[in-house]
Amino acid sequence: MVTLDGSLKESVLNNWREAALSPRERAMLEYAEKLTLEPRAMRRADIEALRAAGLDDRAILQVNLIASYFNYINRVADGLGVGKSQSE
Repeated sequence: MVTLDGSLKESVLNNWREAALSPRERAMLEYAEKLTLEPRAMRRADIEALRAAGLDDRAILQVNLIASYFNYINRVADGLGVGKSQSE
Protein backbone atom coordinates (compact mmCIF):
# COMPACT_ATOMS: atom_id res chain seq x y z
CA MET A 1 0.00 0.00 0.00
CA VAL A 2 1.36 3.38 -0.96
CA THR A 3 -0.11 6.31 0.92
CA LEU A 4 0.69 9.84 1.91
CA ASP A 5 -2.00 9.65 4.59
CA GLY A 6 -0.02 9.72 7.85
CA SER A 7 -3.01 8.71 9.97
CA LEU A 8 -3.65 5.63 7.81
CA LYS A 9 0.02 4.69 8.08
CA GLU A 10 -0.12 4.97 11.87
CA SER A 11 -3.37 3.01 11.98
CA VAL A 12 -1.85 0.18 9.95
CA LEU A 13 1.29 0.13 12.07
CA ASN A 14 -0.67 0.11 15.34
CA ASN A 15 -3.29 -2.49 14.35
CA TRP A 16 -3.88 -3.17 10.67
CA ARG A 17 -7.03 -5.16 11.49
CA GLU A 18 -8.75 -1.95 12.62
CA ALA A 19 -7.38 0.27 9.84
CA ALA A 20 -9.59 1.60 7.05
CA LEU A 21 -8.35 -0.76 4.34
CA SER A 22 -9.88 -2.06 1.17
CA PRO A 23 -10.83 -5.75 1.00
CA ARG A 24 -7.87 -6.23 -1.37
CA GLU A 25 -5.39 -4.64 1.07
CA ARG A 26 -6.85 -6.60 3.98
CA ALA A 27 -6.52 -9.88 2.06
CA MET A 28 -2.88 -9.15 1.28
CA LEU A 29 -2.08 -8.38 4.91
CA GLU A 30 -3.91 -11.48 6.14
CA TYR A 31 -1.89 -13.58 3.70
CA ALA A 32 1.42 -11.96 4.68
CA GLU A 33 0.68 -12.36 8.38
CA LYS A 34 -0.15 -16.06 8.02
CA LEU A 35 2.90 -16.66 5.82
CA THR A 36 5.05 -14.96 8.46
CA LEU A 37 3.61 -16.58 11.58
CA GLU A 38 2.40 -19.97 10.30
CA PRO A 39 4.13 -20.80 7.01
CA ARG A 40 3.41 -24.53 7.31
CA ALA A 41 -0.30 -23.80 7.64
CA MET A 42 -0.54 -22.17 4.19
CA ARG A 43 -3.16 -23.85 2.00
CA ARG A 44 -4.70 -23.42 -1.44
CA ALA A 45 -7.53 -21.51 0.27
CA ASP A 46 -5.05 -18.75 1.16
CA ILE A 47 -4.31 -18.24 -2.54
CA GLU A 48 -7.99 -18.44 -3.40
CA ALA A 49 -8.74 -15.70 -0.85
CA LEU A 50 -6.30 -13.44 -2.69
CA ARG A 51 -7.92 -14.27 -6.02
CA ALA A 52 -11.35 -13.53 -4.55
CA ALA A 53 -10.00 -10.13 -3.48
CA GLY A 54 -9.05 -9.38 -7.09
CA LEU A 55 -5.38 -10.36 -7.26
CA ASP A 56 -4.10 -12.18 -10.33
CA ASP A 57 -1.26 -14.71 -10.32
CA ARG A 58 1.40 -12.05 -10.82
CA ALA A 59 0.13 -9.94 -7.91
CA ILE A 60 -0.10 -13.04 -5.69
CA LEU A 61 3.49 -13.90 -6.53
CA GLN A 62 4.57 -10.35 -5.72
CA VAL A 63 2.81 -10.41 -2.33
CA ASN A 64 4.43 -13.75 -1.56
CA LEU A 65 7.90 -12.65 -2.61
CA ILE A 66 7.77 -9.37 -0.73
CA ALA A 67 6.54 -10.99 2.49
CA SER A 68 9.06 -13.82 2.14
CA TYR A 69 11.94 -11.43 1.49
CA PHE A 70 11.14 -9.32 4.55
CA ASN A 71 10.88 -12.47 6.66
CA TYR A 72 14.21 -13.69 5.33
CA ILE A 73 16.12 -10.44 5.75
CA ASN A 74 14.74 -9.89 9.26
CA ARG A 75 15.92 -13.37 10.29
CA VAL A 76 19.37 -12.68 8.84
CA ALA A 77 19.57 -9.40 10.74
CA ASP A 78 18.27 -10.97 13.97
CA GLY A 79 20.72 -13.86 13.63
CA LEU A 80 23.63 -11.46 13.28
CA GLY A 81 22.46 -9.15 16.05
CA VAL A 82 22.00 -6.21 13.71
CA GLY A 83 20.48 -3.28 15.54
CA LYS A 84 21.05 -4.71 19.00
CA SER A 85 23.25 -3.05 21.57
CA GLN A 86 26.41 -4.74 22.81
CA SER A 87 24.73 -5.55 26.15
CA GLU A 88 21.82 -7.46 24.61
